[in-house]
Amino acid sequence: MKPRTLLIPSAACLAATFSTTSLSSAQDAIKTLEPMTVVGSADAIYELPGSAAYVEAADFRERGYTNLAQITAKIPGVYVRDEDGFGNFPNISLRGVDGTRSTKVTVMEDGILTAPAPYSAPNAYYAPKAGRMSGIEFLKGSSQVKYGPQTTGGVVNYLSTTIPEGDGTTFYNRTTYGSYNTLFQHTWYGDTQETAAGRFGYLLEFHGESSDGFRDIDGTTKDSGFSIIEPMLKLFWEPETALKQRIELKAGYTSFDANETYTGLSDSDLRDDPDRRYAASKYDEFESEQWRSYLKWIAEPSDALRIESAVYYNSFERTWDKLGAVVLPGSSITTVAEAMLAPNGIALLKGFSPGSISTADAYRDHEAYGWQNQVNYRFQTGSLEHDLAVGLRLHYDQQNGDTTSHTYASTGNGSFDFVGDSTPVPIVAQEVFATALFIEDQIAIGKLTLRPGIRYEWLELEATTSGVGSDSLDESLIMGGLGANYEFNTCNSLFGGVYRGSSPANPFGYLIGTENEESLGAELGFRHRQEAFRAELVGFYTNFDQLIAPEIPGGAGSTPSENGGSADVWGIESLVEYDAGKAQNWTLGLPVYASATFTNAEFSGMDSVLSTAAATFAGGRNGNEIPYIPEWKFATSIGLTGEKWAVRFDASYTSTSWGTGFNGDARPAGTNASAMDGKIDSLLIFDLTGHYQLTDQIKLVGGIQNLFDERAIVSRAPLGARSNAPQMMFAGFEATF
Repeated sequence: MKPRTLLIPSAACLAATFSTTSLSSAQDAIKTLEPMTVVGSADAIYELPGSAAYVEAADFRERGYTNLAQITAKIPGVYVRDEDGFGNFPNISLRGVDGTRSTKVTVMEDGILTAPAPYSAPNAYYAPKAGRMSGIEFLKGSSQVKYGPQTTGGVVNYLSTTIPEGDGTTFYNRTTYGSYNTLFQHTWYGDTQETAAGRFGYLLEFHGESSDGFRDIDGTTKDSGFSIIEPMLKLFWEPETALKQRIELKAGYTSFDANETYTGLSDSDLRDDPDRRYAASKYDEFESEQWRSYLKWIAEPSDALRIESAVYYNSFERTWDKLGAVVLPGSSITTVAEAMLAPNGIALLKGFSPGSISTADAYRDHEAYGWQNQVNYRFQTGSLEHDLAVGLRLHYDQQNGDTTSHTYASTGNGSFDFVGDSTPVPIVAQEVFATALFIEDQIAIGKLTLRPGIRYEWLELEATTSGVGSDSLDESLIMGGLGANYEFNTCNSLFGGVYRGSSPANPFGYLIGTENEESLGAELGFRHRQEAFRAELVGFYTNFDQLIAPEIPGGAGSTPSENGGSADVWGIESLVEYDAGKAQNWTLGLPVYASATFTNAEFSGMDSVLSTAAATFAGGRNGNEIPYIPEWKFATSIGLTGEKWAVRFDASYTSTSWGTGFNGDARPAGTNASAMDGKIDSLLIFDLTGHYQLTDQIKLVGGIQNLFDERAIVSRAPLGARSNAPQMMFAGFEATF
């Protein structure tokens, strides 16, 4: 067969004219009655007046990825700091915003806020597991008016499994088993049926993951692993009525247990054995339960009008019993952070020095519920075509709990004896009632699409201290911007925009004087797409003001926050995807991609050095780099695909960064030292994965992640150095009936 050259634009591309039928993914939803999404699809990205990414489950499932850090390696401008090597506690940063516990990112599932308490305690000790998703959406640029409250960083929207439609009753199962007794299970069963009362769809799902973990705890046979159990039920009904409408219900549950710790290692101990954990961390354990639910109503009174309304309720309870304090005879050292920097402190953590340790058993209870609405109305004014979106959300969330200390005495031979418990100490209880409004108009003018919008949030905040009483105040946030997209033809478009963002402090922070974090960002980008070739190049700049410094580890809302000056972040993002096999009409596919991000992220406008209470920002000063934002990030892949098989070879690289705003190696104890000080290593990792389609219904899957077993320090937070995951293998099958 005669090959064709792809890089010369096709006649269809050159002759293309602007089509008003592809204004937005929201308009696609008008035709299908499906709930609206943030991006919608990979193709819908090309219509957005801002930078975005859409990752389909097939892409990361093919590689056996369940860790968000692995999934986002390909996405320019997205950084995920890992803690446990399995992605159970992702710390997400978009374009240089602070990534600690994903606090400065609006995290949603199916368009519903999913952080434990998005306003009063957004620290994401719960994060949706990517392994059970049908896709993940990211918004990084000037198109975030609809989504808050965290708008300085962007949006991450997880998309749960959709109800199958049109293919009859469907059963799906994926089971894999691998290194360290790591088991993955994802099963669902669903169908859509036509009845006299209308269309009815259902989905029953179970997702589970477990592992013994790859870290070995000194002096014990206890593993460092985890287990997750996640059932879900989803239903929809489109009644046979004159009004075109859809009612959708979702209820899901997560039970998560992990023998996870805050405590890392000294640099020298990690270099000797990156899979070690100190004996003093053997009591550390995390347990949580999360319930999530929504009831959505979608209606289309006319072709021009669409209404979506949802009520939702989420709850999250967790306990994390973790090493927090030490007593060293004859020493002023009292915390693990201080002990990590002193030889006698390290000896105590190993159980070979006199003294005692205490764990802080932190119980936290979170609740979030609300009612959110969006109305889309399409109309024309002269030659202008409008898609006007108006939204309202009423939201309440709260956090309360207490902390109990458990004390153990060192035996001096590598073990500890139980001493006793303290009386539980209540934390500062926090609650917020938020009213959020937005209006955004997408205006089509020939080949040009403009999207101006504004968002307003009114917060009623209250913090209650045990034995002292409560205090309250009100706060308002105004955000907004203008995005634009110009389609030269169906293959090429230019986009850009300017956006003002804001992120609130928690109630306790406001009461002690912390101000809103604010940002002003701009971007300009170019997109190209053809059947087998896609490319994107984006330049961006963001100025952050009144930065809210990350919470000190273990503070959990009880430690006063502080504003950390300003920061300037600018960079260039690029992504190229090409399939030579598809372009040349070969029988084999040869898909490749390459992505690169350059980011310059520095503190600025600071009157003084940030205090040790500023956690990862501690020691920050003008000109220092923002922690955990490497200057360079690369990813590339090459694959070979046949009719029944595929093999993929992936590589990802990040350059060095710093663990704190100090931008230096660990300072001596007593000099504002932090166990989080020090360099984060550069890291180059390769993965090899593939599949074989055994029958029409059965696919065999397998692979090796971190093929060459490269190890490095990837985090120094919460308390001390920790490494990435070692080489891990997996094998299993997928079945679809």
